[in-house]
Amino acid sequence: MASKKKESWEWVKALVVALLLAGVVRYFLFAPIVVDGESMMPTLHNRDRLVVNKLDKPERFDIVVFKATETKDYIKRVIGLPGDTIEYKHDTLYVNGKPMNEKYLKPYKEQTKDGDLTYDFTLFEVTGKQTVPKGQVFVLGDNRRHSSDSRNIGTVDMDKIIGKATVRFWPLNDIGVVK
Repeated sequence: MASKKKESWEWVKALVVALLLAGVVRYFLFAPIVVDGESMMPTLHNRDRLVVNKLDKPERFDIVVFKATETKDYIKRVIGLPGDTIEYKHDTLYVNGKPMNEKYLKPYKEQTKDGDLTYDFTLFEVTGKQTVPKGQVFVLGDNRRHSSDSRNIGTVDMDKIIGKATVRFWPLNDIGVVK
């Protein structure tokens, strides 16, 4: 009888440790997220499920999840880093005066027959700032015509970034690394 009690106690301890470890991993390292909406199409689709890496510092063109409001998280692509100038001209992104290749937009641009995918703007026109402020990033949705992003909400404070989207695990036919 005593050995069964001891074995039960060992199982309880193992379960508690496993739950604590899972909580630490989820809270500090990785978290699942569900894409809500179509602002990141064609890269991500509504209801896709992703793993967000909370460890890595976001770099240009990474897809990040951030706190947009108290109750709403957004998922967007980092376009501008602190100190960058941003401009869109004739459907081409210029960062610090240099044209950038946004290969992830190629399929969407090919489908767009009625003008540019991204309208012309400068960072100053949409935010009132000449450069992306220190400690902030400029983000855009890949679905440029239908995205609430830094053109509307301004630059995003790095402290509000939850993490970097790294892996899509649902739907199963799209499983893989997020680019």
